[in-house]
Amino acid sequence: MNFAYDAMYGAGRNIISSLLPNAVLLHCDNNPGFNEVAPEPIHRNLKEFSKLIKNSDIDCGLATDGDADRIGLYDSEGNFVDAHHIILLLIHYLVKYKNWNGKIVTAFSCSVKVAQICEHYNLDHEIVKIGFKHIAGKMITEDVLLGGEESGGIATKGHIPERDGLWMGLTLFEFMAKSGKKLNDLINEVYEIVGSFAFERIDLHLDNAQKLNIIDNCKNNYYQSFGKYKVQRVETIDGFKFFFDENKWLMIRPSGTEPVLRTYSEAETQEIALDILKSTQDTILK
Repeated sequence: MNFAYDAMYGAGRNIISSLLPNAVLLHCDNNPGFNEVAPEPIHRNLKEFSKLIKNSDIDCGLATDGDADRIGLYDSEGNFVDAHHIILLLIHYLVKYKNWNGKIVTAFSCSVKVAQICEHYNLDHEIVKIGFKHIAGKMITEDVLLGGEESGGIATKGHIPERDGLWMGLTLFEFMAKSGKKLNDLINEVYEIVGSFAFERIDLHLDNAQKLNIIDNCKNNYYQSFGKYKVQRVETIDGFKFFFDENKWLMIRPSGTEPVLRTYSEAETQEIALDILKSTQDTILK
């Protein structure tokens, strides 16, 4: 199998070249300014990598952030695979293929499909506040198989109780190599268990008064619907997650690290997930 790696000029740039000398490498040279691109492994920062994969005979592409603790992933067609799908793939591999077990711990912003695959495999599942410290603490004190967050920080049993994008990428490469299957075939195995889904996030740059007003409205149950999407229930572990049914939800949460209001959505298709976010903006910004 052929793999590619984009280090984003970060700390992982020498590791993959040592372990996988035949891998196709991008941005593995020294550039303290990161070529003026934020070293966050999300699609908008990885379009050059996506194009490289599309134009090459690559089975899977791995990207990591500046300190190589978060993962970005691409299939053989140059399509971005988000952290929610990665978490599900890892659970599927570790439980079904490697016969491991243990508790699953995920951050509040992760997909509801995690709970569904845990139910399928009879695994305990706990949802915690956003911030990997909440996951790491559980991994130190409990028998945790996997801990993960929406931003691409993931850890597994048998390694350190901390995020490691390189380890997760190598584990997925191992999954493909040992199964002899393409990444999309493995994703389809997951879909056979939990159904297909899409996740989207839009960060809204608002002034402090606007953010406080929206959060107050959330606290006071002001939002009963977002356009045609009627709220069925709300969870408030860390932010506000509005469920429209068991597979469609919206989350509103102020960032703890940036001056933005984060909006997240999950639905059966990307079109619906984006429509939820558009309806959200129409509702909260009017």
